[in-house]
Amino acid sequence: MSLALYIFIAILMLDCALEMGLLSATVYWLHYRAGKDFIINNPGGGIFSLHGKPAGLLVDQGHTSNGAAGTAFVAVGLIGILAFCLRRRSRRTANTRPHKFATFIYNFWFTIVILNTLLCLGALLYTFYLTITHQHQHINIVLASGLNNRPYPNYVAYPDLLWTPENWLTAVLELPLASSGDRTNIQLFLTVQKIWRYNLVPMFVLQTIVCGLAIVDWRRTRREARGYGEYEAEGGKRVSR
Repeated sequence: MSLALYIFIAILMLDCALEMGLLSATVYWLHYRAGKDFIINNPGGGIFSLHGKPAGLLVDQGHTSNGAAGTAFVAVGLIGILAFCLRRRSRRTANTRPHKFATFIYNFWFTIVILNTLLCLGALLYTFYLTITHQHQHINIVLASGLNNRPYPNYVAYPDLLWTPENWLTAVLELPLASSGDRTNIQLFLTVQKIWRYNLVPMFVLQTIVCGLAIVDWRRTRREARGYGEYEAEGGKRVSR
């Protein structure tokens, strides 16, 4: 059981590292490319500039997902490794009971595992809810072309509706972009955003498996602690292993 727990923690850490990497790439692109503008061919003639980010851009789902992934990587993964190392070391001493610090770290880790499972579930539901809720929105090209937009940084962001980055870029691709390079770039980072959103599903599944294995491990640890207490009450001494 302990081996299975170690393996799934390692897999969870790898998946969370992927999640954080994709989210970081998304944030970077939103700041440094979408933070400027796209040139659109106006059906009425000429071109106009559309700022790359709307006024009502929703980003909390990304922060929540990044928080869940970061917590899993650091608190569940790295602190988990520390907790197991300390527990193993304390079991090799001549003391009847595990060291108090090792017990504290282990219990702290176990609590974080439970809480982060709920956080992963919340991030999954919240992200998909926002994306589905704002699907099938379209940019009003008449409104966009009349914003009298100017070159960055003197821009006027598109003011209508609320958008997730994924929904916004999907709507931008429906417009007659003047640059094929912009279209390719948007399609690439739209794919990146879809991958990190769908990766929340395996991340939650892995976190749930780790949580289940951690509960089994915690119960076994509690039984061992009670056994140490009973042995100590009878005046016995633990043999060093």
